[in-house]
Amino acid sequence: MAQSKSAERSTLKGGDTSWFVHDRFGMFIHWGLYALAGRHEWVKMRERITDEAYQKYFDHFNPDLFDPAEWAKAARDAGMKYVVMTSKHHEGFCLWDSKQTGYNAANTPYKRDVLKPMVKAFRQEGLRVGFYYSLIDWHHPEFPIDYLHPQRDDTAFKEKERHRDIKKYATYLHSQVRELLTDFGEIDILWADFSYPMNGGKGRDDWQSEALVGMIRKLQPDILLNNRMDLPEASNFETPEQYVPLEGLTDRDGKPVIWEGCQTFSGSWGYYRDEASWKSTEMLVQMLINHVSRGGNLLLNVGPTARGEFDYRALDRLRGIGEWMKRHSRSIYGCGPAPRDVIAPADCRYTYNGKAKRLYLHLFAWPFRDIHLPGLSGAVKYAQLLNDASEVQFKDDGVPGNSPLGRRGPKAAVTLALPVVKPDAVVPVVELFLD
Repeated sequence: MAQSKSAERSTLKGGDTSWFVHDRFGMFIHWGLYALAGRHEWVKMRERITDEAYQKYFDHFNPDLFDPAEWAKAARDAGMKYVVMTSKHHEGFCLWDSKQTGYNAANTPYKRDVLKPMVKAFRQEGLRVGFYYSLIDWHHPEFPIDYLHPQRDDTAFKEKERHRDIKKYATYLHSQVRELLTDFGEIDILWADFSYPMNGGKGRDDWQSEALVGMIRKLQPDILLNNRMDLPEASNFETPEQYVPLEGLTDRDGKPVIWEGCQTFSGSWGYYRDEASWKSTEMLVQMLINHVSRGGNLLLNVGPTARGEFDYRALDRLRGIGEWMKRHSRSIYGCGPAPRDVIAPADCRYTYNGKAKRLYLHLFAWPFRDIHLPGLSGAVKYAQLLNDASEVQFKDDGVPGNSPLGRRGPKAAVTLALPVVKPDAVVPVVELFLD
């Protein structure tokens, strides 16, 4: 009996997301020829650079200081549990020795595949591995000239190339994805980027997304897919970019959905030498907490230099995050938002581990001694600062046994007696053991 269309579509989802929502924190890596320009990963499009003019970056790609083991160690030490690395960005340059094109790292002066050693290094540090793959390709001779193409304003070029065939490009796209999911072992995430079907752009029909996902699920049944192939029924998680949702994301029926915010240290994804808008360690730790407290993951991006190193500013922030995570990761891993009726005080965020029965109070501003936690009367049996496990004494202002955390009755407060001096942590955390 033939499988129904709805049954076919249900198999597009696939993937086990349990590890994903437990681990919460991953590293994004954007690396390509744009690192040589050092002025944004969209430099080819922004500056209307032709293939001929852009070729100089290919001809000089030689990351002599590339050491993926150092990258992987920096990610692990920062507390990251998985990595999503670029295999190809919009410029079309492939970091692996793709059989579909000569426009790859093995044909540059470096003469080597750089993706395989990255995969090996991160796996050796115990991180799960995902690939970013651009659906867009400004270098491919069959990718049509649309409103995002670097040569969109070149009338003569557009006329000369008017016969480009997106179907031929889609065949190339599918072949490359097949390579990535065949030649590198088990891959945990495929982060496709991106669809823009409005106003003459590109979408599911151009990518042949349903057939593509069918192939992906056949090759890697457990892989997780993001939501950027213009095929909502196939995505495992949403991807808000460069902003933090004010609350958890939901579907049309109001049910929570899995999501992962992708964020940068500064304003760009690729290496940008002169960019000065770098976020502080405190801001980045608060960003991580905000994501988890609202039910999301954080995928934090690094753009390596053209010599193959992490920028010194990125290393500084990663070390700072790692110092905090060393003592506070219990408030991140395995955690999510607090029950809806448990409202954090001003300048604070809760994360909650229902399995361990622990509530984590993150203090973005340090109060003077006392802080009141409404609605927790009768629910807290012990409290401690997470950085050193020192006791935090508290007073229960209500009738024991009354709390929205599984109890009924008035929502009276628990009052914590905090030390006058803020602990040595960019964001102090109180661990509340629940009854």
